[in-house]
Amino acid sequence: MTHRTPYLRFLIAVLSWILILSLSTGCQLFRKSDMTRGTPEGLYKKGYTDYQNGRYKKAIQSFERLRDEHPMSELAILAKLGIGDAHYSDKSYAEAEAAYGDFIYLHPTNENIPYVMYQIGMCHYEQILSIDRDQTEARRAAKEFEKLLLRFPDSKFSLMAEKMLRECRIRLAEHEFYVGEFYFKQKNYPSALMRFETITREYAGLGLDYKTSVYIEETKKLMELEESKKKKADKK
Repeated sequence: MTHRTPYLRFLIAVLSWILILSLSTGCQLFRKSDMTRGTPEGLYKKGYTDYQNGRYKKAIQSFERLRDEHPMSELAILAKLGIGDAHYSDKSYAEAEAAYGDFIYLHPTNENIPYVMYQIGMCHYEQILSIDRDQTEARRAAKEFEKLLLRFPDSKFSLMAEKMLRECRIRLAEHEFYVGEFYFKQKNYPSALMRFETITREYAGLGLDYKTSVYIEETKKLMELEESKKKKADKK
């Protein structure tokens, strides 16, 4: 035992030293990893990865943390866009519009403004209801797309906005026709005529011209017929 004790002590000392080094290295690696996750690059990478994998709420958390903790970083601007995109992809359109609006307010000359304006229009477009319902969102979407076309006519997003604007106008025209036809069936011809003439005046060339003209002609005939009957009744 006397010959083995020094060796055992040496072995225990070596093992203890290895253990201390391992713990120390592990702590350093943990701190390094933790610090990496807290850097602008780390936060953006995590947010982007979560976004790509459909974890939109987690992505928003990372992007918001990057925005708040590293406001001077160039990645903070992309994070603000990421917040809007994540809300949009999560179908939280009101929140997405608010985030995009903040971006425009804070970075009015940023190169991504055309994209942001397009996305605001899409926030409204995605909420358009069926033609038998209120079309406020269609009108709002059309307004946003028109603003983009006016401000950035040469942008690739304006080309996309032009297509979406046409879709909005078609939806508005279909709604007018739906309401006009409803009034027509109810024999409320003045209200029906007003709706049909609105289509002719504001939504020409969208595929409803012929059908609308037929209804206008028929509505006017029926209105004249009713007026004639009324005059005959008054003479009696």
